[in-house]
Formats: sequence, structure tokens, C-alpha cells
Amino acid sequence: QVQLVESGGGSVQAGGSLRLSCAASGYFYPRYCMGWFRQSSGQEREGVATFESGGRTGYVDSVRGRFTISNDEDKNTLYLQMNSLKPEDTAIYYCAAEPGTVCSFMSEGYRCWGQGTQVTVSS
Repeated sequence: QVQLVESGGGSVQAGGSLRLSCAASGYFYPRYCMGWFRQSSGQEREGVATFESGGRTGYVDSVRGRFTISNDEDKNTLYLQMNSLKPEDTAIYYCAAEPGTVCSFMSEGYRCWGQGTQVTVSS
């Protein structure tokens, strides 16, 4: 069983940066997908970025060029570097993990979730 714990959220002004971390513990899959999702008030959970164990990454159009997903396997930690933040990036951010090699942006594609971390961007 994998446990995921996010950290690094906070409040910033538009144009600022934050780096989210997701520490993984427990058994981990030889091949896996990990993803960052976000959910703002009244909205469905949205896939933001994915990381496949072979190193392939993916981004939703709204964050491409501003956000970078990376994984430090030695530290068992997934990161999301968020630059040029906008008020519309305000949400609770979750990390998720799922064995496999085809990474989905759909939340239904992941069974293991962290508790989330709040990101608030003011204008």
C-alpha cells in the first residue's frame, strides 16, 4: 500500500511561484504513473500534470510552460514547480499514483491519493 503526503502549498500573489512536494512511502510499483490534480470550489477534479516511471511527462494546456513535474526516486518524492501563477490556479492540489505505464489525466485512473494541499493565488 502506497501512502502519499503533499506539502508546499500556500498563498502567493499573481506571478509568483510555489513548489509542491508529494512524499511517497510504503510499497511502490516497478512501473507507475504519478499525477498532480487540482480541484477548485464547485469544480470537478482536474488533471494538471503526469509523470510516467520511464520519465515521460504530460501537462494540461492551461499550465504547459508554467508548471514542471519531476520525480526524485532516491527521495521517493514527486514535485510540481509552479511559476507565473495566476488566480485561476487557486485550488486544492492532490498527488496520485497508479501502477502502469499509460498515464491518464482522469482522476478515475488513479486509486492512491494524498490528502491535498491548498494553493491560493491573489490578484
